[in-house]
Amino acid sequence: MSIFASPGFLRKVLLADAASCLATGAAQVAATQPLALLLGLPGPLLAGTGWFLLGYAAVVAVVATRDPVPTPLVWVFVAGNVGWAAACVALLASGLLAPTALGIAWVLAQAVTVATLADLQWGGLRRHGRARPA
Repeated sequence: MSIFASPGFLRKVLLADAASCLATGAAQVAATQPLALLLGLPGPLLAGTGWFLLGYAAVVAVVATRDPVPTPLVWVFVAGNVGWAAACVALLASGLLAPTALGIAWVLAQAVTVATLADLQWGGLRRHGRARPA
């Protein structure tokens, strides 16, 4: 049995997405200045993306509770996660910032996490015959 075939797989992936965004967003909002110093990233960037992640987490959590899970919204999340991963890589590659080694790890961890979530969400859509955007 494929992991994607388990009942509620897509819902669980969406809840994992919401939880990861909640944790990251809360950390970035609650500890903006200490994180800015530790990571070598601008405080406004951390605070702004932190607030965005908190809002995103709320939306994803609500969508995860719908029955059935609305496919068009999951496609938005897949695209958003792919975009976030690409933006993380672009930010590091741009040379505009000078993050510490821990800051680089923070940004890359976000990129890997959201790329993985996008892949799992896409797999969940594909398993349920909804692998084409509406």
